[in-house]
Amino acid sequence: MFAATSTIPISLYLSMAAFALAASITPGPVNIIVLSSGVQFGFRASLRLVFGATAGFCLLLLLIGLGLHELLTAFPQMTTIIQWAGVAFLLFMAWKLFSSSGELGKRDAGSGPSAITGALMQWVNPKAWLASIAGMGAYAASGAPTLIWEFTAIYFVVCFASVACWAYAGAFLGRFLGNPSRIRLFNRVMAGLLAASAVYLILG
Repeated sequence: MFAATSTIPISLYLSMAAFALAASITPGPVNIIVLSSGVQFGFRASLRLVFGATAGFCLLLLLIGLGLHELLTAFPQMTTIIQWAGVAFLLFMAWKLFSSSGELGKRDAGSGPSAITGALMQWVNPKAWLASIAGMGAYAASGAPTLIWEFTAIYFVVCFASVACWAYAGAFLGRFLGNPSRIRLFNRVMAGLLAASAVYLILG
C-alpha cells in the first residue's frame, strides 16, 4: 500500500488542488451568503461561517467517496428531498437577507453566523453535491481510501482559503457601503441572486 501511495505523481495533487479552487471560488449560493456576512459582520466574525462551510463540504465529499453516491442512486427519492430542501433553504436565506435591517453587526469573532449554519448550507447546496460527485469521480473513482482522504484534505485547505476570500471581499465592501441603507440595498441584491438560484433549481 505504501509503495503504491509513493508512486502518485505530484501533478495529480496539483490537479486536485486546481479542481478544488475552480469549484470553491466561483460564485454560488454559499459564497453569496459568506459575502453578505463579510459586509455586515466583518472578516473575523465570518470565519466561523467559512470554517463551517468548508468542514460541511469536506464531510460531504468524504462520504460521497466512501459510498454515499451509491446509496442515493439506490434511493432516488432522497435526491428529490435534498433538492427541495435546498430550494427551501435558499428561499429562507434570501428572505433573511431581504428583510435585514442593514445595521452593521458587532465585528468580533463571537458575532456573525455560526459554523453549523455554514455546514448546513453545504448539505442543501446543489453545487456542493455536484462538485463532490464530479470530484470523487475524477480523482478517486477506484475507491482507494488513500486517494479519498488525500483529496479531501487538499480540498479542505483550498476550500477554506477560497471561501475566506469571499468573506474578505465582503468586509472590504462593507467599509464603502457604510450606512444601513446601502447595506440594505446590497443585501436585497444578494437576496435576489439567492432567489434566482432557487428558481433555477425548480425549473431545472
